[in-house]
Amino acid sequence: MAGLIAMNWCGAALAEPPASRVFKPRVKATAPAYVSYTTREGDSLYDIASRYPSDPADWALLSRLNHVSAPRRMPAGIVLRLPAGKLRQDPEAARVVATSGPAEHAFGKNPYVPVTASTTLVEGDHIRTGPNGFVTLELPDGSYVTVAQDGELDIGKLRRTTLTGAGDSIFELRRGEVESQVTHATKRDDRFQIRSPSVVAGVRGTRFKVTYSGAAQTTAVAVLDGAVGVDPLGSRGRDTAPLPGVPLQASRQLVEASFGSVTRSDGAIGDPVELLAAPALSKPARVQDGKTVAFDLVPAEHAVGYRVQISRDADQLDLIRDQRVAAPHADFGDLPDGTYFVRIAATAANGLDGLPQVYAFERRQLGLEASAAPRAGGRDYEFRWFVSSRPNVETRFRFVLATDADLGHPIVDSTDLSAGQLVVSDLPAGVYYWTIVAEQFENGRFYEKNSAVRSFQLAR
Repeated sequence: MAGLIAMNWCGAALAEPPASRVFKPRVKATAPAYVSYTTREGDSLYDIASRYPSDPADWALLSRLNHVSAPRRMPAGIVLRLPAGKLRQDPEAARVVATSGPAEHAFGKNPYVPVTASTTLVEGDHIRTGPNGFVTLELPDGSYVTVAQDGELDIGKLRRTTLTGAGDSIFELRRGEVESQVTHATKRDDRFQIRSPSVVAGVRGTRFKVTYSGAAQTTAVAVLDGAVGVDPLGSRGRDTAPLPGVPLQASRQLVEASFGSVTRSDGAIGDPVELLAAPALSKPARVQDGKTVAFDLVPAEHAVGYRVQISRDADQLDLIRDQRVAAPHADFGDLPDGTYFVRIAATAANGLDGLPQVYAFERRQLGLEASAAPRAGGRDYEFRWFVSSRPNVETRFRFVLATDADLGHPIVDSTDLSAGQLVVSDLPAGVYYWTIVAEQFENGRFYEKNSAVRSFQLAR
């Protein structure tokens, strides 16, 4: 049996004691059936019906409902009741603000075409992404919806009620994951929902993720900010999620920020469980100057895996890489030079990704090759090195030679070298250790890279 989770955000939910993590069912409230309209000078029922209800012929309904005749003009200040379910909604559009990798969209039954930045999508559009493919939409109210890699999302509804200004946004998640950053509701009837084949997740202002696995027929919801309400699917598939205007307190179950819930294939909605704490990078300040971009994480307690994502922005709206690993190490291969942001999270045995931690890092490729060889007929040693430098950036070098592997007591420490060659003469017999440090200064920042510590032995 399929299940349904409905999520609404409301500040009043936070009035619950912080220690209360699993919430008891509440009695569901009835959504308001009407909205009021106060007439202005020159209004008539005909004008009001042409502007606000979805059917201009509803002037007769307004006449009966409000017990007024249908004069051509009405005095200002009369409060009329209009059926909320019959109000006209105007279509809105979402704008693609970031996309990377394989990503495409199709309207209705039209063929799929690539998604590009500034593409405008509307109700009826379908979005799908491939491996390392991502799309982020910006809605008219400033909310963001990000489709992760290997995902499918349909825009089911994207409208705004003409009379009240309330927004109504419904997205259908077919597979994969969608992350939403929803602005706080400004209208009582604002609605935002992410629906999967087994749940409906609706909020009124929060940041949360919904992940649907078609193979396992499970939906995981993780709440990063705000709070959500969870409601089951009613009989015969009837949607029992709170209607627009119903407060969060009417939800069957509440899940706070830093908690998540998993709905299994039998439709049973899991109790709220605490998300794992955010892990940490072992070397957060390290410049990524190697052949590949790689990260080592500090192992997290209770983690069965880790999720590591790379984005061009701190809010993770412009994702470009996404990787799940079993061990606390992730290697993404090559990336162009630039400034990026990495987001890391620990994954629990229930499949929920934990709280994220975001770090900025710099990708700056700086290849350094070094070699050494004895000169024939003597005790001189020649050292050579080469750096694949950035254009128009001067590189200086430091050469260190010692008799101990940690280079703690160097016998040669030459700095500010510009050439790629150095000869050390009259070395006594023994074992030696050495390294080259490449140093660059650009745009007010200092960069350095060490070659591996190498060793050689001079015989008597």
